[in-house]
Amino acid sequence: MAEEPVMNIWHRIFRKATESKGFVLALGGGGGRGLAHLGVLEALEEHGLKPEAIVGTSIGALFGAMYALEPDIKRMRSRIQALLHSDAFSQLELPDLTEAETADHTWLGKLTAAARQSVLYARVAKGTALIDTGTLLNLVQTLCDAKGFSDIRIPLFVTAVHFPSGEIEIFSKGDLSRAITASMAIPGVFGPVEVNGQHFVDGGLACELPAKEAKMVAKPGQPIVAINVGGRPNPNLRPSTVIAMLDWAIRIKSLYLRQYKAQFADLLIEPVTGFRQWADFSHPDQEIERGRQAALAKIPELIEQLGLDR
Repeated sequence: MAEEPVMNIWHRIFRKATESKGFVLALGGGGGRGLAHLGVLEALEEHGLKPEAIVGTSIGALFGAMYALEPDIKRMRSRIQALLHSDAFSQLELPDLTEAETADHTWLGKLTAAARQSVLYARVAKGTALIDTGTLLNLVQTLCDAKGFSDIRIPLFVTAVHFPSGEIEIFSKGDLSRAITASMAIPGVFGPVEVNGQHFVDGGLACELPAKEAKMVAKPGQPIVAINVGGRPNPNLRPSTVIAMLDWAIRIKSLYLRQYKAQFADLLIEPVTGFRQWADFSHPDQEIERGRQAALAKIPELIEQLGLDR
């Protein structure tokens, strides 16, 4: 049997080393706009590209965990879409901060919008959260099949913010469902979540696009692929209430924070998610397809960064 040429041997070794370095996927927060993450995962899977690790914030933490537990985007997409049409999801009663954006300008439409805002104002005046966090926790446990960090098949890191110190926490062990719920607990909408005797809130406060955190957990040479699904203010809409004004201010702050975090990404994928509010989950197919198309446009660049011979 003839010996294999030395050059061929070194070529195989070098190619294997190159192919094994992989990439770290950073999934940002954005509520309903985060459905675009599913499209990104779909495009990556179509090309046989799976992350070596996932870092997720808020909705990105939930979708990242689901994929880390069971890397099957078709099944994951089916489960998410079924949830969005379920009674359990409707019971969340996510707040609508866009009464000024309503398309119904009839007297009845305006009256309905005003009534909704009256209820919202009443809730704001009476407590620190609009929605029972336990409802969110139940949804997370259902989607993650009540599994834990020990069950994941792709290393997962979940960001959250300690309450009230404001320090960033990165979870990679312990109670998975509680860590995800904490990462999704938008202050004022949900109450702080207790994890290991301490309380945490939405990771998006400090790292809505967790590219820097992904860089912290990446191995040498691993590129960071960050998915930005953050919102932006509608230039044609002027806030007309205190709540809407606060929402606008938060969007501006988040916009510039994401721009800072994006500098830590080696590859940035930004689906065009429009001006939809974070609580708008009404167009899942559209958001998923936007994510898929944005990812497909970046696949050649990712393949080149990974040094893959395709």
